[in-house]
Formats: sequence, structure tokens, C-alpha cells
Amino acid sequence: MAFDGITVANLVHELQQTIEGGRISKIAQPEKDELLFTIKTYKNNIKLLVSASASLPLMYLTEENKQSPMTAPNFCMLLRKHIGNAKILKVSQPGLERIIDLTLEHLDELGDICKKRLIIELMGKHSNIIFCREDGTIIDSIKHISAQVSSVREVLPGRAWFIPQTAQKLDPLSVTEEEFIRVIGQVPAKTGKALYQKLTGISPVMGEEICFLASIDSDLPANTLSETERIHLYHRLQSLMDDIRSGRFSPNIVYLAHSPEEHEWEPAEFSALPLTCLSGENYQVRLFSSISEVLETYYASKSRFTRIRQKSADLRRIVQTALERNYKKYDLQEKQLKDTEKREKYKIYGELLNAYGYELQGGEKKFTCLNFYTNEEITIPLDEQMTARENAQRFFEKYNKQKRTFEALHELILETKKEIDHLESISTALDIAQQEADLLPIKEELMEFGYIKKRHAGAKKPKITSKPFHYISSDGFHIYVGKNNYQNEELTFKLAAGNDWWFHAKGIPGSHVIVKAEGKELPDRVFEEAGSLAAYYSKGRESDKVEIDYIQKKSVKKVAGSAPGFVIYHTNYSLVASPACLLEEVN
Repeated sequence: MAFDGITVANLVHELQQTIEGGRISKIAQPEKDELLFTIKTYKNNIKLLVSASASLPLMYLTEENKQSPMTAPNFCMLLRKHIGNAKILKVSQPGLERIIDLTLEHLDELGDICKKRLIIELMGKHSNIIFCREDGTIIDSIKHISAQVSSVREVLPGRAWFIPQTAQKLDPLSVTEEEFIRVIGQVPAKTGKALYQKLTGISPVMGEEICFLASIDSDLPANTLSETERIHLYHRLQSLMDDIRSGRFSPNIVYLAHSPEEHEWEPAEFSALPLTCLSGENYQVRLFSSISEVLETYYASKSRFTRIRQKSADLRRIVQTALERNYKKYDLQEKQLKDTEKREKYKIYGELLNAYGYELQGGEKKFTCLNFYTNEEITIPLDEQMTARENAQRFFEKYNKQKRTFEALHELILETKKEIDHLESISTALDIAQQEADLLPIKEELMEFGYIKKRHAGAKKPKITSKPFHYISSDGFHIYVGKNNYQNEELTFKLAAGNDWWFHAKGIPGSHVIVKAEGKELPDRVFEEAGSLAAYYSKGRESDKVEIDYIQKKSVKKVAGSAPGFVIYHTNYSLVASPACLLEEVN
């Protein structure tokens, strides 16, 4: 799943066919490390997304728009000033590096034609977007890298841009047979690993593919290969390089059977060239017309998930801190409650001393008598300085103290458990959130219950636009799934009618799932699909099976004074479901 040099080569080939000769008409910066260009060509307008995210560097053509901040960041304003109407003269890639170089032509302040370069480096945590003069002098970059951060290369205004040669890798597009045989023959690592360690732009999966094409076991140490095997390996490599030079790409995603019996497939790898090493009944290959479509399809959900995790980090930290505090409080209260289990023993001691204390002479350290509750002998420890009556009074005092402690702790433990359940439900809602709008109701709930400082009086309350998930079952019934506690409350007590069906994961935090029955009897398949959704949108989504409670909505009651989304029911049906979202969401 690497954004390797071969993928970049395919993307450059695609951009040469689509945006070369076009003009940049709009520049937006939706995220701090992401740009969205609108490019006007003689045919149509094309959007180009460029992300220098350390966790998910990307670049592809897209049709989707993204909301931008009200005030454009400085880097975006700089680009608008210089290349707001620039013509894209050339799209190139140095060697097989994960770098795309856009040569741009525009008019300066005096109306003279000049050239600039926008260099996109798609190198994992070192990814960057660098704006340069024609000679490579850096004007600015979306990320500034000082000497304190990197001893290899500074990326700052006024510095010269260059490609750091830290790994001393060979360029597979220009490497000679003699160089390849000599270098690979010196590597003690596995052959598949040696290929991506010593060749620029080759990912681990492509290293496996080259070995597979050459009929060489990729696990064999490269330095144990014969010269004939290394020559054969080189020719297989060059065959792939010929495809790249000629633009013969085959963008594809390889899907792995996650659950063959249920026809569930998950993306395992993507590539710009065929991956024949991943074949068989457990794999399916889907071909695409463009590498941009591959990247957008493959990374769309991953990118959204990564972004939402970043944006929800502060909320997660608040919830986790509160949870840890309550877990400790709950454990301490449970321990204290256990200590009160002796209270009944103290009461019995006192009663027995009152009944038989006349037998004591004084000064005894213990007293053995018949326990008239069990008809067994019992030994009572005594304070030798006290009389029988005083010892009895001491035991009654201990009993009353522990009784009061037990009653108080019982209430406190219930309150602490409720708070833990509430916080765990919020934590699950954060896991379910897919968009920034889904975080707003969660933040409002944390404010309402005092986990976050409330906004100042008169401050404008943000508009809540997040809506529940909406699916249509295979049999045409509408299914709604709450994303947070407020939506769960609304679905159950406002949207659902009395005879609609209500689903929830048993004993764990999760979404309320409502199936609109519309007065009809539901087929078994609808119960299974709704149960799978209830399992998927719960804390148990990583489990193989989750027990689901389901019941008609009229039997679900709201608990007075409880947090939103918390309900009770006394009779219910149960089913066991595999967490899955097999239905297509309805907008």
C-alpha cells in the first residue's frame, strides 16, 4: 500500500495528459498541509488535490470539492498572488523519485513572463509542498524545515532546493546490468527486501512482484543468488521499466477475501502495474481507468478517518482522562464497599455480648459462646480494658458506621458506574464519527455535562448539521443509526413509532438502530441486517460476534434524569450478529 515511485510515474503520465497546458484558476487550502487546485483546460475544469500530510501524503485528480477556511492561510495567499492564473507548462518526475515537479508560467508585477516551480514531495513524514523560482531557490513551503529539525536539508525561503541523497539508491530507469548485478549481489538481506532497499521508487510489494516474475524466491538472501539469477532479475525489472517509459500502466486495486462465505472483500494493495504475485481464489483485482481514481477510491475512507482522528484528538483526551479518573474512583469505592462486608459480624458480636456478657468477669481478651443464629460456637475478640457492655457498644458503633458507609458507597458506586457508562458511550460516538460535523454534538454534550468549559454567555452556538446514518434494507425498509447520544435519543423518542423495531448491542455502548416497520411484518433478513449494523456501530465492532437486544420501540422507556440516549426495557428478543455494514448509505 505504498505511494511509490511507480505510482508517481503513473500519476505524472496522467497529469501530462490532462492538466499540461491548463491554467490554475483557483487555489484553496482546506487543511494546514493540503491544497486544492482548480485547473481550467480547453475541455473542462479539473480539480487537483495535493496533500503533504505526514501520515497520508496524496496527490490525485478529483471531482469532489472541500470546504476551505474563511481566511486563507499565508501559503495559500502567496500561491494565489504568484500563480493564481499561471499556465502549467510541464509535469515531470526526477528519475523514479516520489517527487512531482510542476513548471508554471505567469506574469509578474511588471507584466513580464516568468517561470516558477511547484515541487510536491510525497515521502511519508518528510512530505512537503515547495514553491520555488525557476532556478530552484525556495520562495516558501507548506512546511518549514530548519537545521534543528533536519541536518540533511533545510527547507526555508532563500535556500536552494535539492533532492537529498541519503539512501544512495540506484535509479531503476537508468541502472546498468553491471551495476545491478554488483550492488544486489552484495546485499545479505532477502531478495525482495534488497530490491526496495537499493532501488529508488520500488515498494515492498513491487519487490515481491519482480521476484515473482523472475521465478525467484523473494525470501532467499540476495547475495546467494547466482549471476544468472541476478541477470534474469535485472531483465524482469527492465521489462517493468519499459512499461513505465512507454506509459503502459494498469491502475488496479487488489482485494483480499475478508470473509469469503459472506462475500466481504477488503482492499489489500493498490498498484499502477499488475500484481501477479497476488492471485488466487482469495484475491480479486479491480481495474480502473486512472490512477487518480485508484488513489481516491483506496484512500478516501482512510484519509477521512485519519483527519477525523486528528480533529477529535482533544475530545478523546478529555474523555479518556475523565474515564481513567472514574475507573480509579470506581475501583477504590468497590474496595471500600468490600471492607463493609464485616458489618453484620459486628452486629452479631454486640448482640451476643448483650445476651451472654453477664458470664464475663472482666479482663478477658476473647469470649467463646453459642451463636444462636447458627447454633455454632463463635469466638469474639474483646478489649480487656472494657466491660462486656462497653465492648458490645463498640461493636454496635462499628456496625452502624460501616452500615452508613455501605449505604453511601452503594449510591456513589451507582453514580460512578453511570458516569463511566456515559463516558464510554461518548468514546464510542467518537469512534463512529466520520466527519467534522459529527464532532459538534459530542462537544456540546461534553459541555452540557461539565467535562468542557461552557461557552461564554451570548456566544453563538454552532449549527448542528450532523444527521444519523440512513440505510435501506434489502427488502426496502428504512433503517436509521444514531451517531451520538443526542441522535440516539431523537431516533428512539421522536422518529420511531410504537411498532417500529429498536436494536442495540447488549451490555456495551453503541448506537440505537431503528427499523421503520410502517405497520408491516419484517422479514428475517431485515432483523439480521439491522443487528449487523447495531453490532458494527458499537464498542464490539472488532469482535467476531456481538449479542444484540431488539424490541418494539413502545417497550423502550427513558430513565428520568439519565444522560441522553440511556433507556431501560424489561423484556426483549436477542440475536447474535457479525459486525458489518453491508448496506449502502442513503444521502
